[in-house]
Amino acid sequence: MFGNMIADMMIKPASSPVFDTPASRELEYEDVTFKASDGVTISGWLIKGGTDKIIIQSHFGIQCCRAGYTRKDKGMIKGYPTDIEFLNQAKYLVDAGYSVLMYDFRNHGDSGEGTLPWISWGPEESKDVIAAVDFVSKHPEYKDSDIGLFSICMGNSAATIAFGREDGLKKYKNIKAMVTIQPVDYKHFITAMGMPGFLRNSANKVMEKRTGIDFMENTFINDVKDINVPTMIIQNTNDPFTKKEFVEQVYQNLTVEKEILWLDLPKLKSAAHNRAAAYDWIGKNPEQILGWFNKYVGV
Repeated sequence: MFGNMIADMMIKPASSPVFDTPASRELEYEDVTFKASDGVTISGWLIKGGTDKIIIQSHFGIQCCRAGYTRKDKGMIKGYPTDIEFLNQAKYLVDAGYSVLMYDFRNHGDSGEGTLPWISWGPEESKDVIAAVDFVSKHPEYKDSDIGLFSICMGNSAATIAFGREDGLKKYKNIKAMVTIQPVDYKHFITAMGMPGFLRNSANKVMEKRTGIDFMENTFINDVKDINVPTMIIQNTNDPFTKKEFVEQVYQNLTVEKEILWLDLPKLKSAAHNRAAAYDWIGKNPEQILGWFNKYVGV
């Protein structure tokens, strides 16, 4: 029973409505859809800025979508004190001359159900990252544009795995840089929760039966070496759902130009709030993010 409950919490798609729209920021945009390699329909917004450079932004998993995180319909326990609005960073990116593609991962938001109807923490979602880059690369207005990847939490896992795939991101020479927010894999996340080993093992058996994936071995860390564009990592030191040593290992495994920005955000009342604080921070603090993208994208 407990194994099923934990498995549902970790991989079952949850409420992730697209609760905002670029029109709320007076941004010009169009609704777009494109297909992943396995036929899953991915939905997103193409927000219009310059045509020489474009940022592709992903999102974190389970209770999130392209618009971010909303507290609505989340029950008694909320992931953050306020909504987290990812259109905040879209606004400052457009103001800086970028176009922005924001999309929902499979099993999230308005995108279709995956061929695997569970959240995989990266492997399945890597197909969506590749599809987003391919969509931009073939778009008549953006086929010659430089691309920057803005990869948030599970978005980092998916992008990193996508760099490691033979049919993946390394072949796209128009990708010029990446900013990644709070990289973590399942093993480090579930261990940091302090859950007893027998419960972790019980949940993992359920998840492996559902998905065919051993989540305790499901990590992107071996693909980090395949990232071939300059990469900045942003991590809150007060995030209790990862280990500083793991984030440092990700950084050390990068073989490209790199930078790590450690945030020391005020501690909040819950563990979930302390992890989510960095997701809120990126929408309100553009300087380092724009500095990184401006150094490599569209130059």
